[in-house]
Amino acid sequence: MSLAGYTIDSIRAGLLAKKFSSEELAREALAFAEAENPKTNAYLTLAPERALSAAKAVDAKIAAGEDPGALAGVPIGVKDVIVTRGLRTTCGSRLLANYVPPYDATAVIRLERAGGVIVGKTNCDEFAMGSSNENSAFGPVRNPVALDRVPGGSSGGSAAVVAQGTAVLSLGSDTGGSIRQPASFCGVAGVTPTYGRVSRYGLTAFASSLDHIGPFARTVRDSARLLQVIAGRDEMDSTSAFAPVPDYVAALDGNVRGKKLGLPKQFFEGLSSETGDLIMRAVEELKKLGCEVLDVDLPHTQYAVACYYVIATAEASSNLARFDGIRYTARASSAGTLSEMYRMTRGEGFGAECKRRIMLGTYVLSTGYYDAYYLKAQRVRALVARDYARALEQVDAVVGPVSPFPAFKIGELVDDPVAMYLSDIYTITGDLAGIPCMSVPCGKTREGLPVGLQIFTRHFHEAEMFRLAEAYERATAS
Repeated sequence: MSLAGYTIDSIRAGLLAKKFSSEELAREALAFAEAENPKTNAYLTLAPERALSAAKAVDAKIAAGEDPGALAGVPIGVKDVIVTRGLRTTCGSRLLANYVPPYDATAVIRLERAGGVIVGKTNCDEFAMGSSNENSAFGPVRNPVALDRVPGGSSGGSAAVVAQGTAVLSLGSDTGGSIRQPASFCGVAGVTPTYGRVSRYGLTAFASSLDHIGPFARTVRDSARLLQVIAGRDEMDSTSAFAPVPDYVAALDGNVRGKKLGLPKQFFEGLSSETGDLIMRAVEELKKLGCEVLDVDLPHTQYAVACYYVIATAEASSNLARFDGIRYTARASSAGTLSEMYRMTRGEGFGAECKRRIMLGTYVLSTGYYDAYYLKAQRVRALVARDYARALEQVDAVVGPVSPFPAFKIGELVDDPVAMYLSDIYTITGDLAGIPCMSVPCGKTREGLPVGLQIFTRHFHEAEMFRLAEAYERATAS
């Protein structure tokens, strides 16, 4: 049974009306996921015992007349870089092929407390490093919209399970666009909240100053409801914010009249005509809803990719040093000495993209290059953040494309890492600035490939972002 027709609200209504039980829904979801997964390779591990246990707990609460929670009975996928107690967490890497964590990530704890049912762990680029989901040690994910295309990366599996209908919601992680780009490529909603809005406790670190956990859903309302559940201060993560979490769903009133939207000229230079046409069509629709569109300037956008790949690789080289064969990773069996064990374990365990980024990061942090690269990149990062701060003083939100192009074919860019990196040019700036941003579907190309509209707002103003996205979604619903 496909879950494509279900939302959080329709599942709750069905459960309370006794049309089906949470256990029945979970069993159907698991069966459908198992049947469909060979097509896309979107799940790495299914979790029948955990899912059925959570579903039975929801049914028991309903039978007792208790509130079953905001996500009661909702089947959810979780990206395999987010740890789950007792459930294999591989990070898409051979090094962690058999790793079973002893604890849950805070986001996982919160969604299960709200009645969510985790169906399984979703495939991803190794340690979240990639823009196409072709870098997983367990094979690429295929886009359910077009099976010869990539779903985007690194959270391609999380986007794919929602688009495929094997989950209603999913959790992904975003460091440079890894939620919004897959959401755009797969035609679903994807949200990167303000840095610190969602606890990173239990998220395997790639670049700690850039990493976010965020939701995927088929509707803006569902993505807002999931963020409501997982957001908020966590004592286990010192970078999580004390800022109060507003009622995001209450903000979805459809009224965006008088809102000012900024259109950055830098986002439309070199943009493919078909993608650009769809974005401008979406902007015109927002104008019809009463929004005013202004040109804004983000002059340091041209430096964002270089800046990001210095900072991200530097932090990755440090974070990935812990995967050395000593503690919880696989270990090279033929090593004779300690140094050989380190070298051979990491050499055999890491894939090409991880090795590339570790080497780049080690280089930019090395003696004589730290000031020239890493320190300079941090200064550029401050300029990118200042660009957004100035723009968002003039407007309520900045809008533009997610990617220069729709989903490309599997293998098309795999041998050209620079071209792959440049595909993140419109998403990276949001992560560098630490502001909330999201992708909402805004149409398809002539080949039927989805394109996403990206929306950026001020720090901790996710409610404003959701209001705009939902108003547009409502106006264009067929």
